[in-house]
Amino acid sequence: MNQDFAFGKGNFIWIGIAIVLIVIGFALMSGGSSPDGMSFNSSIFSKQRIVIAPVVTMSGFLLMVYGILKGGKNARQEKETAHK
Repeated sequence: MNQDFAFGKGNFIWIGIAIVLIVIGFALMSGGSSPDGMSFNSSIFSKQRIVIAPVVTMSGFLLMVYGILKGGKNARQEKETAHK
């Protein structure tokens, strides 16, 4: 029984890596609140939350697009058989 999936093994690996990067990026963006819950916490402007986390998250989203659009082994085989 041969099942044809829309994505190959490589696509799922890229998509899995992308999901991990997105989760890490959002985890880096999160953080603690102020100690009393009412005062201003200046750590929201830290380099980690302003620069690093968005870059990691955006790279995860771009890698997700690449993983979806990347042609798998089946797409290459179809191209080769179409040219013959």
